Amino acid sequence: MAQQFQLPDGRNLDYQISGAKDGFPFVFIHGTPGAYPTLSGLKAVCEKKNVKLITFSRAGYGGSTRHRGRRVVDGVADTKALLEHLGVQPCIVGGWSGGGPHALACAARLPGCLAVLCVAGAAPFDGEGLDFLAGQGEDNVEEFRAAMKGEEEIQKFCEAARPGLQQADAAGIVEEMSSILPEVDKRALTENKTMGDDIAASFREAFKVSADGWIDDDLEFVQSWGFDFSEIKSPVFLYQGSEDKMVPFAHGQWLASHLPREGLTEHLLDGEGHISIFIGREEAMVDELLGVARP
Repeated sequence: MAQQFQLPDGRNLDYQISGAKDGFPFVFIHGTPGAYPTLSGLKAVCEKKNVKLITFSRAGYGGSTRHRGRRVVDGVADTKALLEHLGVQPCIVGGWSGGGPHALACAARLPGCLAVLCVAGAAPFDGEGLDFLAGQGEDNVEEFRAAMKGEEEIQKFCEAARPGLQQADAAGIVEEMSSILPEVDKRALTENKTMGDDIAASFREAFKVSADGWIDDDLEFVQSWGFDFSEIKSPVFLYQGSEDKMVPFAHGQWLASHLPREGLTEHLLDGEGHISIFIGREEAMVDELLGVARP
């Protein structure tokens, strides 16, 4: 179950503490769409490694109040407020998929952020030399073309998709998202019951009130993120799979070539997708972060 606190601007934020409750703080930022329920494998690794896992539902998801007009960088203030509420600093930060850009924003702007993990994170829409939509599955192309037209059009897309995703189990997710799931991700969802159940739980929580978080994510992803990569001083561990149809391999390659080289460790993995990339790698990911964050 989530806990909730009030942000300085009056909005509410849902969050959860798992892993080792008194361990080293690790903020993990969910994808698009998603919410505070996170991967069981990651929780187990954090428990084993004495890491306090902090997850929260970003603005507009689940019980967290919408922040209309937000940019990627605005998520840093919510993360900072949550950490202050918990009395936590310093920390490590991770983000998956749509959470990746928010994790990179923390690498640039979050006080006390010692290292960042970015898994299958999207590159900037306005990235020089990047064709943002190239390699994306059919549903993603339709989704971002709607976002480019503005809030009314992307709201129609997200509201139409919300009921199916909210009610789906792992097999249903594969059906609902078939155009953006390579075979390796379909197998990851259907053959790994825990992974499928975890993602279904995140979707149920994300959409329990509205699709506003998804709508606002898409709108912020087709504009400037609001910070420069030159501001990033924390070490970054970058993971991207070659088969990904949600965030194409070219996005990971673009990030690898544009993030500050000092402190960057890249894992551009052949044969992995958007979901399969996590399976069996949770411990290695946490170890990398701890390796540079702990004295």
